[in-house]
Amino acid sequence: MTDSHLTRRALLRYGAYGAGAAALTGTAACWDRLTGADIPGRDDGSLVVATLGSAFDPAAVRALQEGFRRVHPDIGLRVNAVQAVDWSDFFAKILTQIAAGTAPDLVYVATEGVQLFAGQLGVPLDRWVRRDAAELREYFADVHPALVESMMYEGSLHQLPVEFNAADIYLNKQVLARAGTSLPPADWTRDDFTALLRRMKRSSDSHFTPYFWTNRLWGGVVPWLFANGTNLLAESKAPGGDWLWDTFYPAAERRGRGGGFRWTTPQATDDRVAEAYDYLASLIRDDLCTRPEGGNGSNLVGVFSTGRVGVTPAGGFWAGGLHLAGMKPADYDVQYFPRWRTQRMQFGAAGYAMLRTSTKQDQAWEFIKYAARKDTLTRLFRANQTTPARRSMLTADRYRESGPAHWQVFYDTLDRFPDTGPIPAPPQVAEVEQVLLKHTGTALASSGAVRPALRRMQDDLETAMERDA
Repeated sequence: MTDSHLTRRALLRYGAYGAGAAALTGTAACWDRLTGADIPGRDDGSLVVATLGSAFDPAAVRALQEGFRRVHPDIGLRVNAVQAVDWSDFFAKILTQIAAGTAPDLVYVATEGVQLFAGQLGVPLDRWVRRDAAELREYFADVHPALVESMMYEGSLHQLPVEFNAADIYLNKQVLARAGTSLPPADWTRDDFTALLRRMKRSSDSHFTPYFWTNRLWGGVVPWLFANGTNLLAESKAPGGDWLWDTFYPAAERRGRGGGFRWTTPQATDDRVAEAYDYLASLIRDDLCTRPEGGNGSNLVGVFSTGRVGVTPAGGFWAGGLHLAGMKPADYDVQYFPRWRTQRMQFGAAGYAMLRTSTKQDQAWEFIKYAARKDTLTRLFRANQTTPARRSMLTADRYRESGPAHWQVFYDTLDRFPDTGPIPAPPQVAEVEQVLLKHTGTALASSGAVRPALRRMQDDLETAMERDA
């Protein structure tokens, strides 16, 4: 691959994102994934920023554009909201734009794509961060180092995180009251979780599901792997990054930080991975949770708000969603994911990645800085559709109308549990995710299926990880 285009081989690899990936046989096969609204059009000299269409509402996007123009009237800006089903679909469309020579300058990238973009498509931000260190001190002082580290790759910083979501547990208070119990304590255990599900089940009818979860990389089986002290892939830290940690973080906060995460050897047949699947299988067997459902859980807000689901893992983004669905702050609450061997939790973060193909990299950097400002994020995230990366933005006033009462859990997931980390997302994340989803469904489909499915998962993961990133 060169800086100006993707090779056919690279496009085919990254084309694994999205439902039509298996059918890709060449560059042209990607075009049916695009709509007219997705093509940036003729270059008018503006800085082009691509975002996932559902990430921000139109009013927020207008505020972002107008605010940036006030600060930088000399830099034209166009924000393209790419309509996509999920992050995988979004990345597939961006990669097609790059191959077609209509690449944006900046792309809004979540954890699932950080290393994918950093390894082949992105520009490290190190030289700009060093140059503007004095200006950025306030930003880094307000952002947890775990979020920053999740945006690093092989010693370099590739994005400034502006939002994140940890997999905390939402609980319907109507269901809790029906079961004769209340919000569990912060240090509750896996056994406490199971006992709560049983109480909810006994006090409800046959249409009720105590625990709902979705089969995906974020919020699926991975939180249980983390809680059991393991991961889908062996995890380590890349060297480097001292230039950033020593500049912006005190010794206590930078201890143990490195140059970004490395996820390498598959370990699906590890005993602790099997234990996590066995536990979920037992919940399914006892009718305490759903079978792993694919998709993004789009129907979940409805069934949760009407009391047909008791608990589910979700991040701060759900506060805004439940509010829009008509739930009052008193109707639900949130607690940390339960402890098993550990109480390490997972998160996903997002920020703007600068592409190597951009001819406006200095202007792009000015946008990255502007987008990470507190006043910018306050306007952008007014609807509580996510958890802001800036700690100072999480206040009682922000959650007064939407709830939940224990909103502090969202950021305290990082502050209270410093080993909490990002979902496993190596450059081969497209294949890794598809393997995980496929074999998780098989493992939990019938009695005795866990270990055979995990052996097949291990084989497929090894094949995926052997491919070049």
